[in-house]
Amino acid sequence: MKRIGVVTGVAHELDALLPDCPRVALGGRPPVARVDWQDKQLFLACAGIGKVAAATAATALAARHDVELLLVIGTAGKIGAADGDLFLLTEAVQADYGAQRPDGLAHYTAGTMPIGDATLRCFVGQAPEGLGLPAARIATSDLFVECGVHGARVSDRLDAALIDMETAAVAHAAELLGLPWAAIKATTDGADTDSAASFARNLERAARAAADAAARLIAGL
Repeated sequence: MKRIGVVTGVAHELDALLPDCPRVALGGRPPVARVDWQDKQLFLACAGIGKVAAATAATALAARHDVELLLVIGTAGKIGAADGDLFLLTEAVQADYGAQRPDGLAHYTAGTMPIGDATLRCFVGQAPEGLGLPAARIATSDLFVECGVHGARVSDRLDAALIDMETAAVAHAAELLGLPWAAIKATTDGADTDSAASFARNLERAARAAADAAARLIAGL
């Protein structure tokens, strides 16, 4: 694969990727920049935070720049018991899609009819070997989680170790577009009452860790 589309929710996460390489602004909406590195062309897009922004960025990269892989990088909250703070995300599920019922949210696969027996299928990403990162499932929703009870509930119901606001949306878009996807996330917080302060405190470190791992992944493609 030579043409890689990279999506983040926060500009700082994108800026951490190969910071010493020149970037060519390609314009458009959302704006895209190109980085030529080794024998690859990287197309970088950050349309903002949340599922709509992430899916829009992914679709723009596919439609305008003919990318062969969509790669999500950046940060996430930890909601499970997985060891470590840097993960290769091999499965993604949308945590806020389904049917709201008296006994809670019945989770369904994003894009399917949320009526009848609840069925949930994860979007499955690429799992390159040799990165030395633990694999994990991530849950995605349009919520920045500052409640440990909610984070634990999502983890228990969806068997997810992390939660973010982008990955499953890009994975869903990739499936609809017929493209493979991959994701690397570093954790900034525990999806609890300290999340906002912890995110701000750890953003730079986590963004750099995820970007460095992403560079290793890209080099091996």
